[in-house]
Amino acid sequence: MKNSLKYIALVIIGTLVSCKDEAQKPKVIYDASNKANVVAKTDSTQIEVADLPIQMEGTGYLIHPVGDLRVFEKGTKARYGSSSVNDVSFTISNLGEYEITGYLQNLKFQKVDSDSIRPLTDKPALILTATYLKTIADKTKNQIMVYTLADSDTNKDGKIDSSDIKTLYLSDISGEHFTKVSEDFQELVDWSLIDSKSRLYFRTIEDTNQNGQFDKNDVLHYNYIDLTSKKWEVKSYKPI
Repeated sequence: MKNSLKYIALVIIGTLVSCKDEAQKPKVIYDASNKANVVAKTDSTQIEVADLPIQMEGTGYLIHPVGDLRVFEKGTKARYGSSSVNDVSFTISNLGEYEITGYLQNLKFQKVDSDSIRPLTDKPALILTATYLKTIADKTKNQIMVYTLADSDTNKDGKIDSSDIKTLYLSDISGEHFTKVSEDFQELVDWSLIDSKSRLYFRTIEDTNQNGQFDKNDVLHYNYIDLTSKKWEVKSYKPI
């Protein structure tokens, strides 16, 4: 009985240590050049698929979400779904009100009167959200998309995934002028649209002590962009 209790205690301690190590896994690993790794796709088991196109209300473009679907042995789970290989779902994105969400490798844009389809980016990325600013378009005629995504392998584990730094990008509704507006090595905390001022506000956090984590000892940056301007200039402000 004592041996059994001892064994159970060791298993619990080992599990706790493992969880602690996982929780403390750094989001950034620095080197002399202070640059994040850019990785290319090398996993031959990935199958690239696209969802059916989406057209945001009042726009002249179709958006094709593109992502990787993994196929596993029967009874195991797919990376982007919960189905077994005999009942796999090929849906890789979800559509909310003017927002596409998922774990997407790219978005492709097609003008409604054209057969030509162009990618949002030609670089590896993991797109988490793509939001059409409908109220801004109605007010200013500027049709803008906002993206949250990971664009580099900041923790240097050989892949770009949700464990890497999340960044903020903008583009036109055509997918053109795809522009990063948050600083490198700063984690996006959140963003908010203020319709009355036609401004996009966002916060980022900088790992000022370079311990690889974002915590209470680091510095928050407060920024906004005037969306009435054709040039997306990031301006800082100090609310505290």
